[in-house]
Amino acid sequence: MSFVEDARPVGVVTDLDLAEGIPSLSAPRAGVTAFVLVRFFTEPVGVVTATLGSDGMSAAELARTIVRDLESALRAKYDAAGLAWTGDIPLDGLTPAQPPEFVRSRDDVLRRGLEMTVAICTHNRPESLRYTLESLTTQQYDRLSVLVVDNAPSDDRSRMVASAAASKLDLRYVVEPRPGLSWARNRAIEQTHSEIIAWVDDDEECDRWWATEIARAFVEVPEAEAVTGAVVPSELETPSQMWFEEHGGVRRGRGFQRMVFSPDTRREQSPLYPRPPFGKGANMAFRRSALDRIGRFDCALGAGTVTRTAEDTAAFSALLLDGGTIVYQPSAIVHHRHRRDGDVLTDLMRGHGRGLGAFYMSMLMRRPGCAAEVLRLAPMAMRDMFSRSGTTRTENQNASLPAELRRAHRLGLVESPFVYAKARARARRLRRKPIG
Repeated sequence: MSFVEDARPVGVVTDLDLAEGIPSLSAPRAGVTAFVLVRFFTEPVGVVTATLGSDGMSAAELARTIVRDLESALRAKYDAAGLAWTGDIPLDGLTPAQPPEFVRSRDDVLRRGLEMTVAICTHNRPESLRYTLESLTTQQYDRLSVLVVDNAPSDDRSRMVASAAASKLDLRYVVEPRPGLSWARNRAIEQTHSEIIAWVDDDEECDRWWATEIARAFVEVPEAEAVTGAVVPSELETPSQMWFEEHGGVRRGRGFQRMVFSPDTRREQSPLYPRPPFGKGANMAFRRSALDRIGRFDCALGAGTVTRTAEDTAAFSALLLDGGTIVYQPSAIVHHRHRRDGDVLTDLMRGHGRGLGAFYMSMLMRRPGCAAEVLRLAPMAMRDMFSRSGTTRTENQNASLPAELRRAHRLGLVESPFVYAKARARARRLRRKPIG
């Protein structure tokens, strides 16, 4: 693909906490982009990016970059911690008179948080599953169990990985023989009894406070029926990973401020469009009662079907249309391994196009009452999707994407009505099929 050959340099990912000091950054060569996740006493504040020289970047220069990009947010954090903001960040760390409220409140979260099951739906990726399960062994949340749902496996490698992890985790393993992520997600709902069910993908690493921060949102926003967290890259070593992050990464329509979506915010954010701020299925949690109320996940959507994606978005939108509340809690972080290969990324963009159109087909089929709002939003959506100068939804992302990726996305949109009909027919057949 031409965009890979002409692509920008690869990047490096760094996660630093200002409380512990600021390191210098090394670079494999000049022109590499640094992606730096900045925390304040474990709480994420924001992301800064910088192009590194052949000698990398000194700690002092990195500190100035952080101040330049995040000064407003840092000033608020300093004030809340009783620290005087001088415009400079000490390179050797911070020592406040008392821990910030964010840290102090964790005891309340750990005391009041509900039982939670982490469901990992996997399909023939035992090595990446091992990576995810290992990260769950570091969680600081005691009320946690793990369920591995092996979706239509071709062998027993994932079962063996799960069995080995069971010595370190409160873990169960089940098989969902019907292929498709939504079937696996729905099997997880059937197989667990906890009030909260959280999902992470089998190619992610969970931050050690991830489960606690999911619980924080449910504790501090009691009306919350779903919580989503931040998905940040674990590596940016290839041009495709850089494009993926720019197109749909943590700074695209989300960032690191908690957001609450509810009937009160419907005027500012429709449950149907634009999509990005609600979060992603790669890092989400629901109350069981909410999932039952919305009819669980649409088995004609998601990975393992011809529609490819959007089962998560359909669930979020259905919940909001039903009057529910979703909290985006950016301190609940998972680190995702973006796709490394350019051809895979093109296929992924086509899948995203399919999923977008199939999402609307699903909403119209399963919730006909939303038809009027879909029609009202359609002109803006078409303008955003097919113009190079995006509006609120795209934030000009169409202009930054290579032509190959834009064409792939549009092709998927054109295909979406046909593939959704095909996926619904397949889901009906699988639903009638006995499960062994």
